[in-house]
This record gives sequence, structure tokens and C-alpha cells, in this order.
Amino acid sequence: MKKEWNTVEILRHSRHDWLNKIQLIKGNLDLNKIDRVRMIIDEIIIETQQEAKLSNLAMPKFSELLLTSNWSSKPFLLEYEVMDTVAGCSLLDDCIFSWTENFFLLLSDTLDPMAENSLHIFISYCGENIRFSFDLQGRIRNEDSLRFFFQETPSEKGEVSVIVMNEQELFFHIDVNCSELRK
Repeated sequence: MKKEWNTVEILRHSRHDWLNKIQLIKGNLDLNKIDRVRMIIDEIIIETQQEAKLSNLAMPKFSELLLTSNWSSKPFLLEYEVMDTVAGCSLLDDCIFSWTENFFLLLSDTLDPMAENSLHIFISYCGENIRFSFDLQGRIRNEDSLRFFFQETPSEKGEVSVIVMNEQELFFHIDVNCSELRK
């Protein structure tokens, strides 16, 4: 179920995130760890560049889902990377958003909440296709639910390819030809 964020909630979460980053910088400055401060600032720059790339995908629902995912209680930490200058595909927004949201809900039921679970999503081009790669590291309790879920693709013009699935890792791609969607 999608949470409707109001402006105050968005600002509160964003302010909290920035305060954490500033406190990390301040703490390391107090310890005179200048190299660590530089690393933190570099990480912030990279994260902000990724947020900008994600926001420019022409997929506002999907982008919002990823940008706000770590603000809600989930048994995994989400990171994402937009690899190239991916133009995105506005025609894909609704279906990839719904599919990914349902995938996140399924992960809430299939991951061990006591384990350190992380999900990395990479968005890139693969030939003529836009590719969404999902790399989950953690403790998977129910692989059968995931296998059943992967029988459903987010678009009739797309394909889900599971590369690795076991109790500790899941890696798969979704490839969609955006030009085929326009036909």
C-alpha cells in the first residue's frame, strides 16, 4: 500500500537525513579525521547525483518509491544507481512502480527481519532495452514465494531473468524495450 507523503513529512524525513550526515561530518572533524570527512562529503555528492539522475528518469512514481523507501519500516536497506544517462520511459512508470511496490511487500514477508538485508537496484541500458537489475543480499526465508512472483512480469513487453536465487542472495534483471511499448 502506497503511503501518501505530505510536504511536512517529506521535509521532516529529508531534514533528519541531512542532520545525520552533518553530525557524521562534525563528529569526524572533532576527531580530526579529515580524510574520513572528505570521504563522507564525496559519498554525499555521489548520493545527490544519483538522486538527480533518478528524478530525471521521466518515471515519477517509480522514482518516488525508491527515494522514499528507506523512510518506511522495511526489513531491508535500499540503494540504487542510475548507471548511464538513462532517459527512462514514462510509459513504464505505472507498471514498474506497481511491480516493484509488490516486490517490496513480498520481501517484507520473505526476508528475515533480524538479518542485515540490503537491496541494490541498478538502472541502465542494455542494447535497446532499459534494464532494472535487482541485487538482494541477506537472509531469504521463502524462495518459493519469490519464484512464483517472478512468473509475473511488470510489462508484456518485458522479461524477468533470474540469475541467482538462494537463501542468501537474489539477483535478477527486468529488461523492457521502451520503443516496443509505444507500438
